[in-house]
Amino acid sequence: MTESQAAVNETREFEFVLQFDAGADSLMDVFRQHESLSVWSSAIFVGDDHMWRLDHAKGTPEALSAFDEVFLDEDRCNECFDVVSCDTTRTYHMLDRGETSRTVYTLRREISGCQSLPSFLHRHVSDGAIFESRRTGDEYRWRVLYPGSNPIGEVYDRIESSLRDGVTLSVSHITSAGNWKATERVATNFSPQQWRVLKAAVTHGYYERPREVSVKDLASILDEPRSTVQYQLRTAEDRLISQFVEETL
Repeated sequence: MTESQAAVNETREFEFVLQFDAGADSLMDVFRQHESLSVWSSAIFVGDDHMWRLDHAKGTPEALSAFDEVFLDEDRCNECFDVVSCDTTRTYHMLDRGETSRTVYTLRREISGCQSLPSFLHRHVSDGAIFESRRTGDEYRWRVLYPGSNPIGEVYDRIESSLRDGVTLSVSHITSAGNWKATERVATNFSPQQWRVLKAAVTHGYYERPREVSVKDLASILDEPRSTVQYQLRTAEDRLISQFVEETL
């Protein structure tokens, strides 16, 4: 086995979750106030002093209006976990603006001036790390793929020691890499209504065996007609299964 093959075999995936108390971050407060709102990344690239990324937001028009006001404010940092704001230069370009969606390109310079998870890992883990992220509710969830066997415990301790008040860190999982980015591609095609129904179904045990709630129960929880909930649930499931098969098999 060659050295390059050995490195590939050691590629691992782990997931960090940053959670924010109410009032700790104005952007995360927008997600907390609007349960329809979610943002996921399709591309994140990090260099020694630059980070550029592409984010896709989904939500109601009201939620996206609140998101625009905070996210596009160049006087604050959307990535920092150590301070509320810092002096790095940020540039935003709205690439697509729909009634219930946004696509935003971000370029951050001088990223060594404050701590973000991608810039931190770029400096402390290894070259070749790949990132994905998702924000919803009070969580900023980072999925990281990296070549090598760096001890995650040390990285965790370093990040945790830099967190500002009101922000906590946890590790969701550490595994060998697999099905990278499959679920995020599927997620892009869900409407806010489908996300709302799916989230309620998972939260209240619709997919448990045996089921803990029925479609009628979900309709009551969501205060929606039973036929509407059943339609949104069925169309979301159909799309999830068909696209997952197409993307991964």
